[in-house]
Amino acid sequence: MSLFKEASFYISVNKLIDLPLHDGVEIAFAGRSNAGKSSVINTLTSHKKLAFVSKTPGRTQLINFYQLRSDLFLVDLPGYGYAKVPIEIRNHWKSLLSKYLQTRKELLGLVLIMDIRHPLKDLDLQMLNWFTITDKSVHIMLTKADKLSRQQANITLNKVTDFLVLHYPAVSVQLFSSTKTVGVEEANRIIKCWVDNDPKQLD
Repeated sequence: MSLFKEASFYISVNKLIDLPLHDGVEIAFAGRSNAGKSSVINTLTSHKKLAFVSKTPGRTQLINFYQLRSDLFLVDLPGYGYAKVPIEIRNHWKSLLSKYLQTRKELLGLVLIMDIRHPLKDLDLQMLNWFTITDKSVHIMLTKADKLSRQQANITLNKVTDFLVLHYPAVSVQLFSSTKTVGVEEANRIIKCWVDNDPKQLD
């Protein structure tokens, strides 16, 4: 059964002090503005409008919590890297993201969303550097895989995999397409492994 099937909106916050108190764990989703994060969340949860999808980058400005079950939450982090966002808001996001990723004890793992046509940009690497020091799980989803041929998508996947093996060996990666619903089962399997603390599921 999908971890995401019963997802429902829980709360939105703009400050660390307002983060909810609960006895469960959190899986955070982050990515550059317009990388397809909201579409990924909607596809995984089978809800067309659970997460707001906008053609305007930088629209998500809050940390949005979705409850998956009583002890499990999906956390949709603000998109990063959109130049037209005012500098004070960008600085607020940067501080909010880094502190949340590095200090939130309930955070179990990070799913990092990257457009397959533009992977591993500087800010993506910054996110990896912020979070990998916590020794918690990280999984990259290369979205919009349908925008490339199967051959080119696999070439990009292999290039990203090689880079991760060299620089971030504990980080996993997969192809994903919301349009073609490619990669849903793989994402479920990996995140379920985190939640169940069962590395055998990754074999």
